[in-house]
Amino acid sequence: MNRVSRSWTRLKVGNFRIIWRSVSDFGGDDVRHEHGCVRNDDCSNGRRQRLNPDLFHRESSETDANVLRGPIEGGDTRGETVESDSVDDPSARWRYSEGLNSDLDKVFFILQQDGPGSDARSVLSEMEIKVSNTLFRGVLLRLLNSINPTNKSRCAKLGFKFFAWSGSQVHYRHTTNSYNLILKLFAECEQFQPMWRLVEEMIENGVPTTARTFHIVICSCGEVGVARKLVERFIESKTFNYRPFKHSFNAILHTLLTIKQYRLIEWVYQKMLLHGHSPDVLTYNVLMCTKHRLGKFDEFNTLLHEMFENGLSPDLHTYNIFLHILGKDGKSLAAQNLLNHMEEVGAPPSSLHFTALIDGLSRAGKLVDCKYFFDEMIKKGCEPDVVCYTVMITSYAMAGELEEAQALFEDMFVQGKLPNVFTYNSMIRGLCIAGKFKEALFMLKDMESRGCNPNFCVYSTLVTNLLNAKRWSEAKDVIGEMMEKGHYVHLISKLKGYRRL
Repeated sequence: MNRVSRSWTRLKVGNFRIIWRSVSDFGGDDVRHEHGCVRNDDCSNGRRQRLNPDLFHRESSETDANVLRGPIEGGDTRGETVESDSVDDPSARWRYSEGLNSDLDKVFFILQQDGPGSDARSVLSEMEIKVSNTLFRGVLLRLLNSINPTNKSRCAKLGFKFFAWSGSQVHYRHTTNSYNLILKLFAECEQFQPMWRLVEEMIENGVPTTARTFHIVICSCGEVGVARKLVERFIESKTFNYRPFKHSFNAILHTLLTIKQYRLIEWVYQKMLLHGHSPDVLTYNVLMCTKHRLGKFDEFNTLLHEMFENGLSPDLHTYNIFLHILGKDGKSLAAQNLLNHMEEVGAPPSSLHFTALIDGLSRAGKLVDCKYFFDEMIKKGCEPDVVCYTVMITSYAMAGELEEAQALFEDMFVQGKLPNVFTYNSMIRGLCIAGKFKEALFMLKDMESRGCNPNFCVYSTLVTNLLNAKRWSEAKDVIGEMMEKGHYVHLISKLKGYRRL
C-alpha cells in the first residue's frame, strides 16, 4: 500500500485536468440500494452501495436491491400501454389505478389457484384482462416477494406461465424490462437452465439485452468457465444495449466490479484489447479498483502512469479511488493536498469523496482524522448523508467509543437524516460490545417503530451477542419475535449458537 501512496505523491498533480462525467456514466443501469432496509438475507456492514461499492464496504453486499422498491431499469418500452401518468384528470388517474390494482389482485389469485382442474392460462383468457407493462411488472414483483425455500419451483412455474400467456396477447409485447423480471425470478428460484434459454430467446428475437440482463445472469454463474462463455456471448450479441457505456466491454467490466469478479475483469480486459478497443477513464477506474483489491500495487502504479501517458486525466471517480487508498494507508496530509487540488481545478469534493476518505481512514484506525475531515466537509458546505453518518458511527462503535457513536446517531435526527438498517446495526453492535443489552433491545424496537424493518444481519448481531453473554432468555425472545413476524425463519438455524438454546 505504501508503494501506491509514494507513487501518488510523485505525480504532478498540477497538470491534471478534470473530465466531468455524469453519475449515470459510471453507474450503468444496475439497481442500487435505497436508504433503509433492503431485501437481503446476508450480513452487510451498513454502507449503502454507491457507484463503486468496493470503496465504502468492509464487506460489500452482493445481493440485488429490493425488487419491490422501484423500477427494475429503464429501457425498451415496446408494447407499453397507456399508463396512469398519461392521464391528466386526477379522478381518471384514480380510476385507472383502482382498475389496475383490481386486475393485479385477480391475476395473482388465479395464478395461486393453478393446478389440477384449474389451468391459469385458460382462466386468464376467459377473464379478458388487458395486459400492460405495469400489470406484468406488478404480478412478477408479487411472485418475487412471495418466494421462500419451500415454494421456489412453483413460483418459477407460475411466473413462466404468466410470462408465456402475456406474450401471446395481441396488444402486448414483452420488453427488455419484462424479460429481466422473469430472469430475476428464475435466478431467485434457482432455475438456471430456463434462465439461460430465455437469454438465448431474447437474443434470437432481437430483444435488447442490457447491463442489467448481464448482471442477473452472471450472478448465477458458479464456474469460471461458464462465466467466460456468458461474457463472450454478450460481446458477440448484436442486440446488447450497452448504453450509457462507451462499448460492451465497459458495461461488462463495470458489472463485474459490482459483484467483485476481479479475476474475470482481468481476463475481459485482455479480450477488450484483442478486439481493438482502447481503454478510457472508466476502464482505468475499474482496472485500478481491481488491482487495488487484488493487492497488485505495482500493476496499479503501471495503470496510473499509462493513463496519463495516453492523455487521459482523472475524473471525479478516479479521485474517489485515490482518496480511499490514501485514507486506508493513513496518508491524511496527502489526502488533504488532493482535496485542495480538486478545489483548485474547479472540481470541489462532494460528500461522496469525503465519505470514501473517512472510510479509508477508519480502516487505518485514524479516528481523530476521520472526525477532522467530517468537520471539514461540513465547513465546506458538504452535507453528510446517511451513508457518511453510518461510516462514522460504525468506526466509533467498532473502536469501542460508544459515546461518540451515540452523539452522531442523535445528531442525525437533528439534521433530518433518518438512520437506515445498517446504521441501526452498527449502533446495536456497539451497544452489545459495551454490554448495554437492554439499550440494544430497545434500539431494535425503536427502528421498527420508525418503519425500518431489521434485516437478518441485525437479528444475527443481537442474538449472537446475547448468546455469547449467556443471556439465553432474551435471545429466545428475539428469535421468538422473528418467528412470530415471519422474518427470516428459514435462516434461524444459521444463527451462531442457536443450537445451544
